[in-house]
Order: sequence, then C-alpha cells, then structure tokens
Amino acid sequence: MSLKFFEKLSQNFIEFLNDKDDYDVIIEVENKEKTFMAHSHFLKCRSSYFRRELKNIHPNEKNTMMINKSSISAQIFDLSQNFIEFLNDKDDYDVIIEVENKEKTFMAHSHFLKCRSSYFRRELKNIHPNEKNTMMINKSSISAQIFDVILKYIYGGIVNLENIETRFIFDLMLIANDFEFEELANKLEILLIETKGSWLKTHFSLIYYSIFSNTNFKELEKFCNDIVAKYPNLIFDADDFASLQESALVSLLKRDDLQMKEVKIWDYIIKWGIAQNPTLPSNPKEWTKENYITLKTTLQQCLPHVRYFHLSSTEVLDVIKPYKKILDKQLWEDIIEYSLDPDRPVKSIILPARTISVTELPPRTKEPFSAIISKEHASEISSWIDRKTTTYSSTNNPYEFQLILQGTRDGFAPQTFWNMCHGHAGTVVMAKIKGTDEIIGGYNPLMWDNTTNGAYWGTKDSFIFSLKNGNIQNSILSRVKNPQYAVYYRNKNEQINWGPYFYDFYMSSPKSNFTLDNSCYCRCIHYEKLIRTSGYFSIVNYEVFKVVKKTI
Repeated sequence: MSLKFFEKLSQNFIEFLNDKDDYDVIIEVENKEKTFMAHSHFLKCRSSYFRRELKNIHPNEKNTMMINKSSISAQIFDLSQNFIEFLNDKDDYDVIIEVENKEKTFMAHSHFLKCRSSYFRRELKNIHPNEKNTMMINKSSISAQIFDVILKYIYGGIVNLENIETRFIFDLMLIANDFEFEELANKLEILLIETKGSWLKTHFSLIYYSIFSNTNFKELEKFCNDIVAKYPNLIFDADDFASLQESALVSLLKRDDLQMKEVKIWDYIIKWGIAQNPTLPSNPKEWTKENYITLKTTLQQCLPHVRYFHLSSTEVLDVIKPYKKILDKQLWEDIIEYSLDPDRPVKSIILPARTISVTELPPRTKEPFSAIISKEHASEISSWIDRKTTTYSSTNNPYEFQLILQGTRDGFAPQTFWNMCHGHAGTVVMAKIKGTDEIIGGYNPLMWDNTTNGAYWGTKDSFIFSLKNGNIQNSILSRVKNPQYAVYYRNKNEQINWGPYFYDFYMSSPKSNFTLDNSCYCRCIHYEKLIRTSGYFSIVNYEVFKVVKKTI
C-alpha cells in the first residue's frame, strides 16, 4: 500500500511562494519594472537552466542573488514540477539532520523543510549556520528508517508502506505528528484503524497512553474509548492507571455508555486524584482543609462528570461523604436532599444515568502457542530452569509460557525489545536463524531494565541454548560459568541497536532491524558451551516469553 500526498504538497509550495520570508533570489522582468521574489532551491530543483545560471551569480550584501530577464513579461514568468529528484541530488543542501544518536545523517534544504512544516520553520529560525553555511539539527531518538520516510514525504515522494511492520507505522504516525505533518499523521491514523485493528487491540495499553499525550488523534481516541467503554477494566484496573493522562480520564467520564457502576467510578477518580498528590496523608481523617483543596483542584475537570444523583443513599454516605469537602457546597446539599426526596427539584445539574448493558466478554480466540517452538521445546526449557535431570513431558510442564514479544507481530527494532520487555522477570528469548533449522535462545531469571546506564547483572541461573529441530539432532544447554557476566543491560543510547545480551549470545543490528544484517552473534567465553559453530548470523523471527508457574 502506498500513500500519495501531491495535493497537499502543491498547496504547501504555493503558500510558500506567496510568503516572502527567506527568499534569496530577485528576478527582474519587463525592463526591470517588475520583480519576482523566489527561493534558489526551488529554482534549481525545477530547472537546469536556473541551476547553471545561479552558479555564476554572487549574492549581494543582503545575501540575495539578482537575475535580470528584462525581455520577459510578468504574465509569462511562472514555474512548474518534480521535487523528489532534488532530494537525491545533494548539491546546495544547507541542513544536516542527525538521527540514531548522531550515527546517521540526512542532508536537506531549508526552504523545503520550512515550506512543508511550521515545526521546522520555528526550529530553523533559532539555528545559526556554521562556517560552511550549514545548519545542524539533532534528532537522535529517531531511527534512520523512519526519518527516511519523513524526508520523502517532505519532498513529495510516495510513502510506500508495503511489507512494513505495524509498529513502524504507529511510530511514524507519532513522529509525523511531532513534526506537525498533520496530513501524514492523519492518513496513518486512519490506516491503522481501518487495516490494523487487531494489532491496536493487542497493544492496547501502548496505544492508549501514547495517543492521549497530545490532542491530535481524535479517531484513535474514539476507537480506544469505544473499547474501554465496554471493557473499562483494561484501563481502570491496569497497574499504571495512576499515570493515565487527565484528558483520557475525562474523555471516559463523559461517556454515557461507560460500563461501570457509578460508585466504582467515584472510587477510581479519588484513587487517581490522590496518586497525583503523593504528599497527601494516607488517612483522609488526618487531612487538613488545604489537603482537600489540593485534591479538589486536581479533580476539577473530573468531578462535573460524576452521576451523583444515581447513587444510592448508602453509597452517598459510605463513599461520597468522606470526601464531601472537595464538592461545591450547593452540590453536596443537593445530593443529600435528592437522596432523601428524589421528587424535590434541586439547583444542580442532574446528568443522565449511564446506560449499563449486559455484555458478554468476547470469546477468547485460541492464539497459537508460538511461531518458533513446540510444546516439547517449552517442556525441555522448563526442565532446564528447574535443573531437572529428566525432561518434563508436554502434559506435566509446571510452567506456562506467556508471549510478550514476537518479531513478526511487533517488529524487529532492538528498541522494541527494551520497550516491551522492561519490567519482566523470568523470561526466555528465542530466535529462528535465517537460512537454517537452528533455534537458539537464552533464559534470564532477572528483570529486564531499560533505564540503566549500561551494566552487567549477575545470576547463576541464566543459561543459553540451541534446540533440536529439523536437521539439528540434539539440543545444547550452556549454563553460565561466570555469573557476574550473565546478562548485560544496554544504556538508553545503545538500545536503538542492541537487543537481549547474554554475553555469549546477543542480538544487535546497526540497521535497527534484526532481520536486515548479520550482526547477531554467538561465542563461548562466560558460558559453558558454544551453542552454534558459526559466529555472526541474521534471524527471520524471534520471541520473548515470560515463564510463569502454573496455578493448580
């Protein structure tokens, strides 16, 4: 699938032509009686004639080049097409953009950046050119693969998304929004909703918390809130509920179809408000007047959307009364009066009751256990975890393998590993090697942590392995022999190129995609055995499982 943006591109260029900022060429026509202001990059891009002409003209003291075409009428003088060729021609660029921790650079032209994005127009205003008259922009956190697409969009190229991972499209949408490419961000938003619905639901928490950090993804907000309205536990019972953005919480409270009892909604609002103010005393009976004012201020956008007049008298007394000081005096009086006599009119606005429908949860689909290993493989790994001398059978395996990450589903960028596996302990990483039957992996009993500054973590229970599969007749188990070098956690700057690291088995990719280069590696130094004979390799897929003891 390809996205085309020519209509908006033309509009941007016309607007920029009419905006006389930053012009650096004046063209005189009709015997110098009329002048046109233009931008040298656009002239060179559109005409080899102007490219030759401008090479021989020196700018004046205002850094402007003068061209005299006296014999041409003003009516005739106009310009036309093809900017994408100019992107590939590196002559005359005056902006260098550094990405991937300054390891990769892109060359661009300031006029094009300013023309296409008000973000770059603001950014470039504050950057002074160096001695080579070049402006440097650092965008270290962006991958080269994403910025390559962004640059093609800026210059009018077709954005080709064939065989592109869904996570890449999502990240591209967020970055396009940051750069204020509203057209590109909106098209990608609709594309995700219309064609990638199952992926959005699988990564619901990531999506939900990302889109509410700004206000531009209205369609995705509705898509997510339609789901949360039916299954509110997805957000309200999540471990990170306290970090929910206020705008997201308010958008849910406004919904008449939020499938949750009002008394529970109140409890969650109070819980969220207190979490935003960790200095509040843990016991509300010890609160001062200032403490209640603090909570009331925090919840001022939430409180108007509670359906107070649809609570029972008991609920009002048990859960609302302890926090009555955060309510306006008139509202509290009306709540009490209404609970005693519902027929008596009140001054406060009575919101409609929420429409609670009896909805059965959607049936669980039978997810495939793994795209790489069998249940027998899982049982063998489980026996190694427990240091058993005999292998568990697939029917008595005491562990459940819960899939956290799958390359073909979530993408092969090393950063994805650190983002999705952060905080998980007792995990197995396994990779299918390109061009062979080999399946190799490693077990880390410790919690993966993407916040370290780079450090070895020691454990005597880590091991790496190769599994019997196809032409591979026997599995190989290699336990750590130097526990202080069991696993290495990369710092934030390295996570863009480095994935799981067991010292003698690690996954890396200078191209930020484990499938694109032969940069994954095996050796034998701090573990007992070599798990494969050849060193460097590439993969076709990898998975990370959390290994959890089954409950009886």
